[in-house]
Amino acid sequence: MNKYNLGFISDEDIFEHVLNTVNKYRTSLNSINLKQFNKNLIDPIKLTFDAKTYDKNLPDVIKSEILRQIDKTNNNHIGYFHQNIFKYMGNGWEVPQSGYDIINLEKDIFVELKNKHNTMNSSSSQKTYIKMQNTILRNSNATCMLVEVIAKKSQNITWNISLDSEPFSNDNIRRVSIDKFYELVTGDAHAFKKLCEQLPIIISDTIKNLDNLHEKNSVLEELEILSPNLLKSLYLLSFERYSGFENFEVSDEQ
Repeated sequence: MNKYNLGFISDEDIFEHVLNTVNKYRTSLNSINLKQFNKNLIDPIKLTFDAKTYDKNLPDVIKSEILRQIDKTNNNHIGYFHQNIFKYMGNGWEVPQSGYDIINLEKDIFVELKNKHNTMNSSSSQKTYIKMQNTILRNSNATCMLVEVIAKKSQNITWNISLDSEPFSNDNIRRVSIDKFYELVTGDAHAFKKLCEQLPIIISDTIKNLDNLHEKNSVLEELEILSPNLLKSLYLLSFERYSGFENFEVSDEQ
């Protein structure tokens, strides 16, 4: 194992945490079967437009959809990485099973963590703000933070928001970029930068300890079992119980 010398987390802990995240990535790639592929009901009409409009063959369009679904899952794994690293920080920092994403009861700090500044719509922003208001009503010493990994800029500012067209602000409800949150947690203004510098090395080190990765998704094979006509299989996957589809036929000619 290389020496990462981050200071705020041990070499062993950051290696373990990155390894756990890499394993989640690998699992999401290898676990796609037809049932999981259609978990949220795929849209065969969109896939038809994708194939015809962009002049792509259907297997390639299906593989692209698989990758899109895997990428969505991997965004959750990145959320796991950003959140759970703080359980190694000590000094009262915790990652609870429910409620806030990160807390420090010794310091009365309560954190909601988001990957990007634009991932919350107006409704979810208001819901989060009201949750924080309620926390402060119950604990006047509390500081609540919306921490954003991909923020517009480095900041630790009062979160101003509009609730039912009425502006609200409270100095104890903060909007904080991840670099400033790392600084608050570690006391090192460059802690997050140091992590980013070492992360490619740590990931490479963890991968050296793993078997070669082979894709094991079975979506195309299972679709071909439903029908040799892949396009027909896609439509039946979503519309099999719709009126008339018991005699459904469609051409998959390019």
